Amino acid sequence: QVQLVESGGALVQAGGSLRLSCAASGRTFTFSTYVMSWFRQTPGKEREFVAAITWSGGSTFYADSVQGRFTVSRDNIKNTWYLQMNSLKSEDTAVYYCACSDRQRRGTHYDAPWYNYWGQGTQVTVSS
Repeated sequence: QVQLVESGGALVQAGGSLRLSCAASGRTFTFSTYVMSWFRQTPGKEREFVAAITWSGGSTFYADSVQGRFTVSRDNIKNTWYLQMNSLKSEDTAVYYCACSDRQRRGTHYDAPWYNYWGQGTQVTVSS
């Protein structure tokens, strides 16, 4: 079993920045074939894809709404990935979840059910 623990959520003013972290632990396997991602969710809405990164290749993917403002990265030694969020807007307010996928399920990195493991979520609130 894999455990994911997010950190870094906070209250920030519009235009500000935050960095979220997600640390993976629990199983003694390599993440070399995994895709690591960030989703977000607001009350009454479905979980929304934000960004993804492949563990070995370093390819990244972003939702249109965050392209150019958010950057996803990883630290393979620490089994941790990050979401650097700049130029935050009030519409970025949400609970942010990290997730990882072993790519064995049907779907793509945009699809929440594609992911095997999820963190508990961290609240990001952007005040205008």
